[in-house]
Amino acid sequence: MGLYDAVADLPLTVADTARTRQSLETAAGFERVTTTVTLHGPTVEGRGEDVTYDADAHAAWADAPGLADALTGEWTLDNFSSHLDDVDLFPTRAPPRPSARKYRRWALESAALDLALGQADTSLAAAVDRAAAPVEFVVSTRVPDGDTTRVHDLLDTHPDTRFKLDATAAWTDAVVEDLAATAAVDVIDLKGQYTDADVREPVDRDLYDRVLTGFPDAVIEDPGLEEAVMPLLADHRHRLSWDAPITGIDTIEDRPWPPDWLNIKPSRFATVETLFAALDYAAAHDITLYGGGQFELGVGRRQIQALAAVFYPTAPNDVAPTPYHAPTVSADAPRSPLPAPSGPGFGR
Repeated sequence: MGLYDAVADLPLTVADTARTRQSLETAAGFERVTTTVTLHGPTVEGRGEDVTYDADAHAAWADAPGLADALTGEWTLDNFSSHLDDVDLFPTRAPPRPSARKYRRWALESAALDLALGQADTSLAAAVDRAAAPVEFVVSTRVPDGDTTRVHDLLDTHPDTRFKLDATAAWTDAVVEDLAATAAVDVIDLKGQYTDADVREPVDRDLYDRVLTGFPDAVIEDPGLEEAVMPLLADHRHRLSWDAPITGIDTIEDRPWPPDWLNIKPSRFATVETLFAALDYAAAHDITLYGGGQFELGVGRRQIQALAAVFYPTAPNDVAPTPYHAPTVSADAPRSPLPAPSGPGFGR
């Protein structure tokens, strides 16, 4: 039996809905805005988080009609999901990017799973017959213009911090040596798979060689696949990981080599069924998974931590608690590992 089979028939009752926006000035220098979606049952509620990156899309949704008329009723998780195929989640403004449709759909899907589990008085781990474990996490941060100050500041206050870092053209030999000397870098993100020009890093063979040589034990995420770097990547394919392109089984199978590593960001998969099918596929093909985040500000962060606790707790999970998004991280920010989630629901 697949993972989705274990939850598809869970019943849920939706009596009302609500939406709440939240925002945070991040260490990356932008204001992050997300929307929490709440599905109210008679006595229990389920929540999910829309991680669409365009702030105007959240403002437009706040002004749009509520969803109660479309979603109120008695459902199973599976037929609720099927019903969402016909619900317009962008009724007043088309999404700025196609990915936003997946992100908003995941907000509703995860809220429905949370509600169904809560109304069944069970947890995600129990529903799929697994045990939740404490979650190891890494801190994802940028090294702007090759300035490693934030990395060292975090290590000064949190000496056991592990990192996932975004490499850029500013990473000279000296920067790589400085970061490698910390022995705290688990994942390097080359950001070569994004189609968004504001996020994508140009493919630079010298940079790739510098990173692959300087961090021989790190997982290397999302390299670009231009001809000039393919021979170099082939020599390191056992530690290559994929993130931005991964939205389902078809995209896993579309990699240039059968992957050994994948970064799982649930919101990219849109539906619980698609996500759980990919988890089943990874288990069957011996692919190591780790969790990834989308600058969630609320329940979405706890949900990706809950998924990590159930499916990949000891991996270099990019699911650090929200305080690590702030420009200055307080000394009392939670340390890795995070306690395993307990109680009914999904990511509570």
